[in-house]
Amino acid sequence: MDITVTGRGVGIPDRFEDYAIEKSERVSHLADKALALEIRVCRHHETNGSSGFDRVELTLIGPGPVVRAESGGADKYAAFDIALDKLVERIRQAKDRKKVHRGLHRPTSLREATADGFAGTDLTPASPDAIERVATGAVPVVQPSEEEAEWSPVVIRRKVFPAVRMTQEDAVDHMELVGHDFFLFIDAESDRPSVVYRRKGWDYGVIGLEEPAEELVGASARH
Repeated sequence: MDITVTGRGVGIPDRFEDYAIEKSERVSHLADKALALEIRVCRHHETNGSSGFDRVELTLIGPGPVVRAESGGADKYAAFDIALDKLVERIRQAKDRKKVHRGLHRPTSLREATADGFAGTDLTPASPDAIERVATGAVPVVQPSEEEAEWSPVVIRRKVFPAVRMTQEDAVDHMELVGHDFFLFIDAESDRPSVVYRRKGWDYGVIGLEEPAEELVGASARH
């Protein structure tokens, strides 16, 4: 796997490049067919009184879908570690989904997980006393003050991507690998522009667009 480290608005010392390449061995072990891993470091919000923060973007390129992860931090080392953890987790989740598709693995349901009091998980149920305190308001809920609340106008970012025809299962894989909550694609079965989106846990939804009937289009044009 070819690993490249580049910087935009920030210098890349040899020490960081060696650190990133060594840490990236985790990725090569999980994705042994990957062709390249691109590591890009950007400097954001740099002012006269502050050095700003670094953002690390990771892109894994291989024979399959592109896998991406990114994170920001006070320094490039911390940002890289967090982004790398995200990338590794997405690769592992993709492998689990393939096992599910092939019938080799089935995720544990909520009923199964709670049947033995969460004994098979790392979750610890809240005590009845804690639940009662929250319900009665004994535990105060901290609300942000007016000074802390920051107002900002609505910002709309526009992006255009090439239309790709694929199955709904492949669209789910692409969505998870880039870490988004939705993914636009052309449904290979219905030939409709569609979007797959994450609901809860292993539950996903798909919305497709139906082309308007010709008579409806003509009526709208006359009006």
